[in-house]
Formats: sequence, C-alpha cells, structure tokens
Amino acid sequence: MLGSNNHLKEKLIRKSQLIYHYIRKHDSVSKQDIVVGLKLSLPTVTQNLQYLMELGLIDASKKIQNTGGRNATAYTYVKNTKMAIGLYLTRNHITAVAVNLSGNIEAMEKVRVPFDLDDDNYLKKMGEVVETVKSRIQLEDENLLGVGISVQSLVSEEGEVVIYGLTLDFTGKTRAQIAKYIPYKNRLFHDSEAAGYAEVWIDREIKNAFYISLCNSVGGAVLVDNSIYSGDTLKGGEIGHMIAVREGGERCYCGKYGCFDTVCRATKLDEVTDGNLEDFFISVKKKDSKAVQVWDKYLDELALGIHNIRMLFDGKVIIGGYVGAYIDEYLDVLAEKVDKWSPFEEDRAIDYIRPCKYKVEAAAAGAAIHYIDDLFDSI
Repeated sequence: MLGSNNHLKEKLIRKSQLIYHYIRKHDSVSKQDIVVGLKLSLPTVTQNLQYLMELGLIDASKKIQNTGGRNATAYTYVKNTKMAIGLYLTRNHITAVAVNLSGNIEAMEKVRVPFDLDDDNYLKKMGEVVETVKSRIQLEDENLLGVGISVQSLVSEEGEVVIYGLTLDFTGKTRAQIAKYIPYKNRLFHDSEAAGYAEVWIDREIKNAFYISLCNSVGGAVLVDNSIYSGDTLKGGEIGHMIAVREGGERCYCGKYGCFDTVCRATKLDEVTDGNLEDFFISVKKKDSKAVQVWDKYLDELALGIHNIRMLFDGKVIIGGYVGAYIDEYLDVLAEKVDKWSPFEEDRAIDYIRPCKYKVEAAAAGAAIHYIDDLFDSI
C-alpha cells in the first residue's frame, strides 16, 4: 500500500511540474487551455492547480476576458513568491543578486573589495552583501531557496571544493570555508558554467550551445540538451586554454604560452583605456584609431575561436561575459570574419552566433537559478 501511495504522489508531482511550466511559458492561461495544451483530463488539471495554489506558486485572482459568456479564471504564476541569491567573487568585487522564479534579477549589491579568502573580514563581507540584498527585497528566510556562489575556478561535482583555482590562487578551498558567514543552503559553481546555464535557461529555444565568457579571463561552457556537459574530469568547455598562438604567444596564468585567454580576455581591450571597458567601446564608436585597430584584431582572434567551436559542436555559440555585453552591434562584422574560415557555404555564422541575454552578472544569476530548478524539481 505504501508503494502504491508513493507512486500516486510521484504521478501528481510530475503532472504538477508539467502544468506549472505550462503556465510559466504562457504567463496567463485558463483551465481549459491547460486541458487542451497538455492533453490532461479536467479533474487532473483541477487537482494539480489546487496543489500549486496551496504551495503559493500560482495565482487565480484574475479573469480572462471573453466576448461572450462567463469570464474564465486566469491562472498565472507568482514570480516573486520564492527567490534565490547568487554571489559572484572576482579579484576586486563581491556581487550578490536576488533572482525571482522567472530568472529576472530583482536586486543587486556590488562592493569593491580585494579577493582574499584567508581574511575573515572578507568572508564576513560576503555574508553582509547577501543580507543587504535579502533585506532590500524584504525576503523572508522561508522564501529564500538558497545561495549559489560563483567562483572563477573549476569546482567538484557536488559543489564542495575548488579543484582548479589558479586564476585567483585558491585551489583546495572548500565551500564551508568560503561560506563561513552565509547561514543558508549554499554551494559553489564554476562561473562560466553558471553563466552559460543562465543563458539557455532564460531562452528555452536554445537546446545545444557553447557559451564563451569573455571576462578578465576567458572561460566557456558546453550545453547539451539544456544541461551542462562538464566532461570526464570536469574540464569541459575550458576554451581559455585552447592554444590560439602556436609560436611567440603570451604566457597565460596557467603557465603555458599562446592560450586563447591571452588573446581574448577583456583586459586586451580595456588596457587601451586605463582598465575601463565602457570607455574602450566609446572610443571604438568615436573611430579612435588605436581602439579600432585593437578591436579589429580582437575580433579576428575571437572569430577563429568561434569557428573551431562550431566545427566541434555544430551548435549555437553565445558570446557572454564583459565583452558579450557590448557585442550586439558588432555581430555582423564578427560573423563575416567567422565565415571566412568556414568550408561550408551554407553555414552562415550570423545564424548561429548569439549575443548574451544577461548583460550583467550572468555568473551570479546562473548560480541562483540552480536553486530555482531545485524548487521546480520538487513541485
């Protein structure tokens, strides 16, 4: 009997998930819309809608206006009933974002502080930033799904240990050490994977993609069927260490020479404008000769990297990170450069290159979104 009850509960949960995601996709639907759209019986839909309302995840207070007859109840999902917080730790900043069930950033706090996990004051500051965001949106503890912590490193599969943190020299640090002053459910995430996941999560039309993170270091993420592919040893997508210059290349932070990171990290651009990337792109728009020359060479290097990715994965390529926030208006130029490398005339880069949708703090948002997924999986 116990097994039978568990089976019925699992069926209820699966149908609730289907109905909830259907409502999220269509924003506002009637009960009959759900019956027809999901091919479920009216009693089943009614039972599951009641269950979702008891959880506080959907709302039935509005009506759908009809031209004749009674107005049907409009079922909508409550975007802010639960939220997750994402942290992103970089060399000079701690950033926290609160993300709602739509994946939208509802609040953000960014403080400038040098990265130092051996400094207890730094760890306390992380906790303070989380509390600041939490209080700004008056988020109660019971409605906080968790705190995802994005770091510039590879992390263990369970999100507990930094297994490769040469960028900021913190290999071996544990989640418990890093989150010492964060008294909520939390785990570590590789920043590039978190950012890439956020992009395919927010754009459900993309199933397979390669996400390129063009920040002060270059990273990447392989996304297959809307899921991260990390590889056998969790190093999948590490495009930053693909060899781009065979001879005479710069030394990478990894100790090797000629890595893709050395030619496409964001600092290759903002070094022209004293570390200000926004000023660099203003200079490009003003046709400043130095900035235009540097940008053109940068696009050449990026185009070759994109071509190699396309040949390997034959999927969408999403340009993200600091540079990705500015790439939209240069897509045509970039696509033309990529096309020069392609042996397939029908394979036009403009059809598969995508600018990122998250222009700011994608890595923090992506870390938070994993906790939203946990909620969806538990419905």
